[in-house]
Amino acid sequence: MKLNSCLLIAVSLAAGFGSNAMQLAAPVWTLSLTGSASLAALCGFLVYLPSLAGPALGAIVDRTNRKRLLVTADLTLAAIYVALFAIRTRDQLWILFAVMLCKGIVHVLHDSGESALIPAALPIEEVQRLNGLRMSAREGMKLVAPLAGAGLFALWGGPAVVAICIAALGVSAILYALVRPHRKPVPVAHGKAREGVRFLLRYPDLRRLVLISALAASTSGFATATVYSMITVDKGLDPAFLGVLSSAQGAGSIIAGVLAGRMSVHFGPFGAALFGVGMAMWFLPSVPLMVAGSIVAGIGLPWTVVAAMSAVQLWTPDGMLGRVSASATTIIFAPIAFAIPAGAAFSEWAGHHATRVLCIAAVLVVPLLAELKRRLAGGPGRLSEKRAASESSSVQAAP
Repeated sequence: MKLNSCLLIAVSLAAGFGSNAMQLAAPVWTLSLTGSASLAALCGFLVYLPSLAGPALGAIVDRTNRKRLLVTADLTLAAIYVALFAIRTRDQLWILFAVMLCKGIVHVLHDSGESALIPAALPIEEVQRLNGLRMSAREGMKLVAPLAGAGLFALWGGPAVVAICIAALGVSAILYALVRPHRKPVPVAHGKAREGVRFLLRYPDLRRLVLISALAASTSGFATATVYSMITVDKGLDPAFLGVLSSAQGAGSIIAGVLAGRMSVHFGPFGAALFGVGMAMWFLPSVPLMVAGSIVAGIGLPWTVVAAMSAVQLWTPDGMLGRVSASATTIIFAPIAFAIPAGAAFSEWAGHHATRVLCIAAVLVVPLLAELKRRLAGGPGRLSEKRAASESSSVQAAP
């Protein structure tokens, strides 16, 4: 099982490098050809758009062999990337936009397929630890890959970045092919997409962790506009200081990933509250404390997400893992696309201080009240016990 863990962490490194390099290169490429910031932003929008179809794409995962799907998805995207070598003028940018949309679809399949593969490849007690280490690997690539991508683009242009990304997808496909699951879930022939959402909403423990994670992620998006105002208006710093804070938050996420495996999934609400504490530290007058707050926020937010996704893997029957994990991903991350403009509009109306206070209150009060309610109701729910029973008897029905 240690080999499977190493292979899956290596996948996170390879895939994370390629994905983040392309995520930076695409808008820079668009800007260099058009000078339009709006068209550059469209690249990111197209990547995240398929997350809205997460439940439907998750149903595809449940109907196929997960490992084979992941290998095929990586090789298919690598083949699609080849089309980017044809781009020479702004009239050919539609190719880039189409490829970014395909990248978003593969990203959703990748997330749900990997979430479904991991419980079959590892002992159940190792799942959360691996999720934490994989998150550390991905966050580490967020610090390295954009710099490498920017350097390659500056030296040799977009095709150089494309070549590196194709190589990263090839490595990822090979690593997936080497994973040896210790059990093989039977694909579901006619699983309905909506069953994933129904399963999430049916059980209080699972619903609580996923919705708290969605609240924390949405709050992060809602508060985005306040970041710029607090840097430039309150602290009088150069906008480039945002890079320092982003790096600090990335460092916090790496720390969170290393420690996450030692936490119970029920630590999720406390992770959300820790994220709120980190945001509150931004109000302190000292710039070093502001940076420390970004580290704290970088620890708290990933803990919340890892707890929710680990609970999905631990408590969901094998035959539904693709749909449930994809539905959870949609619920957690899709609202960010709407929270960012909504937060910007609210900040213009109410001011950035009031916006940030509202965000802090939301992630401090709501998760802790939810955790208090859980404890008063009698501790951990029945899902973990039923998942363990399904593991031992290979039962595929919902608990």
